[in-house]
Amino acid sequence: MSARVRLWVFLVGAAGFAVLFAVACFGLPAFGTAHHPYGVRAVHASLSHHTANVIASVNFDLRAFDTLGEETILFSAVLGTVVLLRQARDEHRKDPEPAVVHPRVRRFALLMLPLALLVGLYVIAHGQVSPGGGFQGGVVAATALHLLYIAADYRALERVRPLTLYEIGEAAGEVAYVITGLAAVLAGSAFLANVLPFGTFATLSSGGTVPVLNAAVGLEVVSGVVVLLARFLDQAVEIEEPGEDDGNPRGAGDGPDDGDDKDDERERA
Repeated sequence: MSARVRLWVFLVGAAGFAVLFAVACFGLPAFGTAHHPYGVRAVHASLSHHTANVIASVNFDLRAFDTLGEETILFSAVLGTVVLLRQARDEHRKDPEPAVVHPRVRRFALLMLPLALLVGLYVIAHGQVSPGGGFQGGVVAATALHLLYIAADYRALERVRPLTLYEIGEAAGEVAYVITGLAAVLAGSAFLANVLPFGTFATLSSGGTVPVLNAAVGLEVVSGVVVLLARFLDQAVEIEEPGEDDGNPRGAGDGPDDGDDKDDERERA
């Protein structure tokens, strides 16, 4: 196919998309109007399924399949990071030296760690009742663990985050979401349909499958973010390339020997 033909194919496709997009936009309710048909339907569906948080109802009930795609994006991103940042054959690990932490910083971080972790777990557990959910609470809980890195040192953080368990947890969160959807199919409904008892409104057991899917996402996000940050921190703190045994940071000059290195580069060129 020539460049001219590809250009015409693109122009025809772009024109068709522009027409359909314009028709869809003109069909939307007027800006600032009191009539919101999509919002009304979402609120009605949320209340009928005993889900107090309408956003959680939309994410894990009305468009649960889209949320599966969003969760899979994070899963793929973490998997790609693990593959790309894995330790190469010519790299080696070096034990990081303990850092000096100011006593005030240490006390503040140690005080905030359990509070931040509790807040993250609370946001995950109450996603169907109040604002929040697995994505938001998962990030808070995963970040809370890293306050130990600020309060103590890298070794202390490594003791509370065995990566093998978190890697399993990330995969388990993804699989649990899919299994919940398949369970709905076995129950005679559609994939990811809300088929569990709706429970009592505004309680932790309300919402049917919403809290189940929310918990699966929370597990996947907590584990995924921990693994993601661990790979980057390993590269910055522990893993060294050949020639970095002298303690200089990666890519830094060697002080007085910089001139000799430049001469060697000229000779190799």
